[in-house]
Amino acid sequence: MTIHNVEIAEKFTRLANLLEIEGANPFRVRAYRNAARVISGITKNVSDLLAQGMDLTELPGIGDDLAEKIKTIVNTGELPILQQIEARTPAVLNELMKIEGLGPKRVQKLYKKLKIHNLKDLEQALAKGKVRKLAGFGEKTEKNIQSSMQHIREYSQRIKLADAFSIANRLVHYLKLLPEAKQVECAGSFRRRRETVGDLDILISANNNEKVINHFLHYNEIATINSQGSTRSAVRLHSGIQVDLRVVPEESYGAALIYFTGSKDHNIAIRKIGIKKKFKINEYGMFKGKKQIAGKSEEEMYHKIGLAYIEPEMREDRGEIELAKKNQLPKLITLADIRGDLHCHTNLTDGTASLETMAAAAELLGYEYIAITDHTQHLAMVHGVNKKSLLAQIKAIDKLNAQLKKLIVLKSCEVDILEDGSLDLPDEVLKELDLTVCSIHSKFNLSAKKQTERVIRAMDNPYFTILGHPSGRLINERKAYQINFEKIIHAAQERHCFLELNAQPDRLDLDDAHCQLAKELGVKLAISTDAHSPEGFAFMQFGIYQARRGWLTAEDVINTRSLAELRKLIKRK
Repeated sequence: MTIHNVEIAEKFTRLANLLEIEGANPFRVRAYRNAARVISGITKNVSDLLAQGMDLTELPGIGDDLAEKIKTIVNTGELPILQQIEARTPAVLNELMKIEGLGPKRVQKLYKKLKIHNLKDLEQALAKGKVRKLAGFGEKTEKNIQSSMQHIREYSQRIKLADAFSIANRLVHYLKLLPEAKQVECAGSFRRRRETVGDLDILISANNNEKVINHFLHYNEIATINSQGSTRSAVRLHSGIQVDLRVVPEESYGAALIYFTGSKDHNIAIRKIGIKKKFKINEYGMFKGKKQIAGKSEEEMYHKIGLAYIEPEMREDRGEIELAKKNQLPKLITLADIRGDLHCHTNLTDGTASLETMAAAAELLGYEYIAITDHTQHLAMVHGVNKKSLLAQIKAIDKLNAQLKKLIVLKSCEVDILEDGSLDLPDEVLKELDLTVCSIHSKFNLSAKKQTERVIRAMDNPYFTILGHPSGRLINERKAYQINFEKIIHAAQERHCFLELNAQPDRLDLDDAHCQLAKELGVKLAISTDAHSPEGFAFMQFGIYQARRGWLTAEDVINTRSLAELRKLIKRK
């Protein structure tokens, strides 16, 4: 059985939560949280890295003790210290820590004062108004807890796209080992690259169904077999995700791939076009009477009803079919279009690698430029940059650029947008930078009016370049703050600013709908990784997936430009 990175990270997060509730040494708690963040940030499976003989202490922040604990999880599926703490600590406390606005002290108070033993107890206490009466809570906190719980309920059955990737890719690779499996694809919301995935739909064309099904059911990550048939089986993996496998004949594979990729609305629209042409369309193919006239490939299916091929990321029935009729679909951006990364961090603040190491990693990717955007000090970080340290970093970047041959490091900073809309550095420092990434990291609960005014006021600063992770959301964890995006995008267009599409799998912020809105209103985006280590550069692919869902082309993204073109583009007019 393979243990995936998401499972390892989840155990370390759980351990950190429980230790924090118990009042353990904060440095110890921070070490486990860092381990979870590092493991989540690795695109390769740790199980595979260990099998290849990698020394895990080469990973940033992972010492001998943490490396041994990771090996134990990979080899046994368990973490003994976590089991020990869970034996003496109520499981509900860890669940409560997932609720936005509940730190360890509040969790302890809920448990001790209101005898909260499960989430149902908490729901009842909220309904009776008991929570607001506790010291340190109040009506506003109570409402925030209720909102966060509703958010958790809505998303608890779905996992982030990046977490689904390692699970899906490993399974697809296993199935492709079977000679009888001619074509293998993971369809559904995974293939459309939605930011979260509920289950995995695997589609296979084969000439021996029985062998394929048997091979599938012997996969070592299966926890339970829910159903088994001659062309279909459903299982649940140890990771908790459900997998539905379907085997179809080769002549129906394209039709089945469209059907099981979805979306439902897209497929209904396709079938309606077929009906007008007196065709019957289903997962088995396209038929005129009883005769099959298409079905072997997706391209064939779309062509027969007069449509250009529609990329999976666009199949949401949001206007793509009308464009396909006119052969006017956009040429979606690809990873190969990216020429640099405009948001990454070093160990000067909360990154794990030096300026030189980050630059070397970017050079290996063939990038022309990266922007180093270490955080400002206002974030209450241990090592946030201030005027003195940022000016010192600017000198270090100049020195490094004199040595580099293929890459230019741009001088930047992730500047906090304060509550009043001012930026957390004086203009005399900001003017020394090539660009800024300006972000909100506090006061998420302002009204939509105040939050919108806050951002627009920040954009008024002539040294404002890019609005970082614009909605502030964390997928499956924290909702976006209230803000009027139409006004924000119009303000960006008027002030010649840009929005970021943050490629961190926890963020993917902007969402696809707002990417599309920005495109329609003529505002360009930067797709950036927010990398905190060299490994973090690999997250660019997830930003590309999100951009494609938002119909973005290379023209819509500023870091597809050469350095000279980028400098002209980001210069405030």
